[in-house]
Amino acid sequence: MYKLLIFLSYEVSKTYITKAKLHDNYKNLQYYPWTSNHPFSHLISFKPLMTVIRNPMKLNCDLGESFGNWKMGLDEQVMPFIDQANIACGFHAGDPLVILNTLKLAKQHNVTIGAHPSYPDLVGFGRRSMKCSKQEIIAMMLYQISAIDGMAKSLGLNLEYVKPHGALYNDMMLNPNVRNAIFDAIRQYPKKLKLMCQATKNLEAHKKEAQTFNIEILAEVFADRCYLDDGSLMPRGEIQAVHNQQKTLGQVEQLMKTGTVTTNTGKTLIIQADSLCVHGDNIEAVNMIQTIRDLIQGE
Repeated sequence: MYKLLIFLSYEVSKTYITKAKLHDNYKNLQYYPWTSNHPFSHLISFKPLMTVIRNPMKLNCDLGESFGNWKMGLDEQVMPFIDQANIACGFHAGDPLVILNTLKLAKQHNVTIGAHPSYPDLVGFGRRSMKCSKQEIIAMMLYQISAIDGMAKSLGLNLEYVKPHGALYNDMMLNPNVRNAIFDAIRQYPKKLKLMCQATKNLEAHKKEAQTFNIEILAEVFADRCYLDDGSLMPRGEIQAVHNQQKTLGQVEQLMKTGTVTTNTGKTLIIQADSLCVHGDNIEAVNMIQTIRDLIQGE
């Protein structure tokens, strides 16, 4: 994401875009001169230079994934440190009370909310692919998005985006028919929603596809997952698929400094992302999220 910032100051006969630092999240800007022939031109009429700087990367996390008496994740500890909450919609996890409590928690900490729909697979936690028709995918998407959006409205909250879960997410990235069905469902929904998907080498192509449905893409990168040379994630079943704490923090630092990740074979991939996905399944993971937040704010 980018923000357009304009800074003006008058000094003798020149106007500069000044060095500026917005709290601790932005790097100093450089001076860019703009000449003026009239000493009061900054009050009457001017054409200031404009500088585009990058916003800090946001943190997103999958939350609301408990179900009945079964507890999953440390949502209360995670929520204060993230920007975006992907809330389970009941098909892979979550129930009405869990959804409501998660939304209340997001409201308390001023966190943006997104729907986190999946295949109807409670037993497999939504990690098993299903062969569904386009109409079935559209229907299950609309059903789940509506559940989160309706409950959010009851609390005065605004649903802003959709991030599919697990196997549905993977199928969306790999299968153009599934991706097309998801695009279609979001287009049919009676409010404009963004779609969060993985930042891969095909990101620009995916953005162009989404534009035909009038959908904006939020690209995400994963803090704790190992990347393959083609930009996809190593399957969870493989030993090195999920990084330990040291590798996770190293990957985040590399992303912040160079906008790249190192793959399982040692190759360097450029990643352009709006949001960083983190997980808060245990207290160690929560502590790591706090460290990642500090890293991002220190940039």
